Amino acid sequence: MKLHRVAVTGMGAMCGLGNSLDEVWANALLGKSGVSTIERQNTEGWPVTFGGEIKNFKLSPELMDLKDQDRFDLFNQYALHCTDEALRHSKLLEANYAPEKIGIIFGTGLGGFPHIESNHKIFLEKGARRVSPFFIPSVIPNMPEGLVSIKWGFKGINFAIASACASSAHAIGIAATEIMLGRQDAMLTGGTEGVITGYTIAGFASMKALSKRNDEPHRASRPYDVDRDGFVMGEGAGILVLENYEKAQARGAKILAEVVGFGASSDANHITAPHPEGLGALVCMQQTLDMAGVKKEEVGYINAHGTSTPLGDAAETGAIKKVFGEHAYKLAVSSTKSMTGHLLGAAGGLESIFCIKALETGMLPPTINLENQDPACDLYYVPNKSEKRDIKYALNNSFGFGGTNSSTLFKKPE
Repeated sequence: MKLHRVAVTGMGAMCGLGNSLDEVWANALLGKSGVSTIERQNTEGWPVTFGGEIKNFKLSPELMDLKDQDRFDLFNQYALHCTDEALRHSKLLEANYAPEKIGIIFGTGLGGFPHIESNHKIFLEKGARRVSPFFIPSVIPNMPEGLVSIKWGFKGINFAIASACASSAHAIGIAATEIMLGRQDAMLTGGTEGVITGYTIAGFASMKALSKRNDEPHRASRPYDVDRDGFVMGEGAGILVLENYEKAQARGAKILAEVVGFGASSDANHITAPHPEGLGALVCMQQTLDMAGVKKEEVGYINAHGTSTPLGDAAETGAIKKVFGEHAYKLAVSSTKSMTGHLLGAAGGLESIFCIKALETGMLPPTINLENQDPACDLYYVPNKSEKRDIKYALNNSFGFGGTNSSTLFKKPE
């Protein structure tokens, strides 16, 4: 069976750094923090009062009418917004693909938690009959795909992936596989998440997983720093348009990058903690390189999972050193979560976009707030300022609770 090459032809992004791809990327290169005090809700009594909250967002009524915007949870709206941007970027709607050959696979870690929380309150205070009839459609993880399919008439494969913080990375890998196998001509993929709520923050805080720097939120996410004290909740979406490479070329699409490798593994170790030696991450990265047929010395940049947790950062660093050997000290690694916070199930989508923009522009986004580097994290993490470096391959790592791992390798187009 012939395996088809996979091109990236469009992207859409939003997070605490901005509400468009250009704004997010520009602020990332400036090393700005998208983490701030939460404004959308009353945080009185919350153990953590900050996050990578999106500001000044209102979905276009052309994508969803105002009445439905009150009915559908934020992760649906973020997906529509970024899909629209990705479609415009790729000009996919001008392609002559059959609707049945355009599919959608997104990832989300938690789905519609804001509406779960608000409808639970209604249920307790006003009774079962007052719960919204839109409650279930609003919160189920596959509704963003359904809304995108309905809006644009795409009739190909359509489902959601929920594998914690690796969700959208897994989605990209599986979407690419659909094109490689020739079952789809194009795929919309990536991830979306919007769960900065009292419930989720209380849950993560009770696990002692979150930073509690309420007095300096912009400095709270600090991967690889000795003073890191947990991750920061983020929100947003990162959506990619993937296409059959030859067909994208034939229609004159601008090819931004090529998806050349994908790996997935399990730690089989603990429900939340990574394997202390990063063995699952090691297997995952090696699978990705093997699939691509790429030598480790050819990889120039890794956008790391790098959540700013004491265990996770050290374990991933150890895994990178085991996979790449001496080359680990020559390549650049950064954690953009230092600027965006952790987008949970949407992290891999947004961070894959950062990899692709690094290939496209030759600029590497930094790890900010790296002031006192942990000796256990001894690689080069592009500290505090973006850096110009021409690279051919960029790797994205995304790992999740339950010990699930995903890596994706992107190549600069020739």
